Amino acid sequence: MIEVQGLTRTYGTFTAVDNISFSCVPGTVTGFLGPNGAGKTTTMRVMVGLTPASSGKVTIGGHLYKDIPNPGRHVGVLLDASAQHAGRTGREILELGATTMGLPSSRVDEMLELVSLTPTEAKRRLRNYSLGMKQRLGIAHALLGDPSVLILDEPANGLDPAGIRWMRGLLKGYAERGGTVLLSSHLLHEVEQIADEMILIGNGKIVAQGDKKTLLAGAAAKGGGVHSYATALDNAALAAALTAKGITVAGAGDGLRIEAESVEVGRAALEAGVVLTDLRGGEGGLEDLFLELTAETQREAIS
Repeated sequence: MIEVQGLTRTYGTFTAVDNISFSCVPGTVTGFLGPNGAGKTTTMRVMVGLTPASSGKVTIGGHLYKDIPNPGRHVGVLLDASAQHAGRTGREILELGATTMGLPSSRVDEMLELVSLTPTEAKRRLRNYSLGMKQRLGIAHALLGDPSVLILDEPANGLDPAGIRWMRGLLKGYAERGGTVLLSSHLLHEVEQIADEMILIGNGKIVAQGDKKTLLAGAAAKGGGVHSYATALDNAALAAALTAKGITVAGAGDGLRIEAESVEVGRAALEAGVVLTDLRGGEGGLEDLFLELTAETQREAIS
């Protein structure tokens, strides 16, 4: 179990992480989401003792990371897949990890097979690995000690679609066996499919947390009721028809966000002779919620 209590990390006058608290429990995958620079990586670095906290603390299994004996046997960590000696082979990197943790060499072969790195690939030096191969090796290293907790920062970065699906199944199975997973990612669609709980962070502060259903229900309530999303061959004509009926309409990407149920939108489009190319209910998905809650921290303007 991971417990974050009142964690703050400052750099001079800049606050990277601002008094955040949350927990990750066994048997679950927790998605840790936020824009670049939101404080995700800083939080994870504090968790594993790479960055000191300015105040507050993080415990894993009730202990500070630095106080855990042979921590690799209890906590698997992947923060930077390239943070290994570029001149060593994949096998050498895992063998050093196994030796450090007091594991048999057979564990290396098990991990290489688990992450689908072939014997030939295992003999290559890290400098010759693709990003996806480095991620697979990093996951193998994180799992080497058969830990009960995994802390992974953007583990799907560089993986192809098949690799992402493989990783999704791997982490879900790990949690089902009682493991605790904290997964940082900007691949929101992937997080929706794998995470049991989600924590959204922006400007170093937690802006929302809970399971997907709870988060989206809260967003709908905050927004004042049901809504729909629609795209038409003529968005302006659709907006005019809806506005004439007293329905509030706003631009949303290539379409419209409409304060009405989808059946009302369809009826209005039919009466106005407007052809719809997309019409869906108000659950816009995690991405819409994410963009709304972290709008002030986005580099690109959200329209």
